Amino acid sequence: MAEETLKKGARVTGGDRAKLAGDLKKKYSTGVSIRALAEETGRSYGFVHRMLTESGVELRGRGGATRTKKAS
Repeated sequence: MAEETLKKGARVTGGDRAKLAGDLKKKYSTGVSIRALAEETGRSYGFVHRMLTESGVELRGRGGATRTKKAS
């Protein structure tokens, strides 16, 4: 896989970038979080987020507790 051969901070271009984007897209679609993908690849959250959006992935909401309006 491309992640193992990439050095931290190295530019990712061409075929390597396309392969990495495809791998990230596939894993994200199975439920893996952006933070987990960033840790796994040794890249920043922002890099992974950008790769996913460039690939046309519809990002999930943040989750967690939601606020509800009080009944009057």
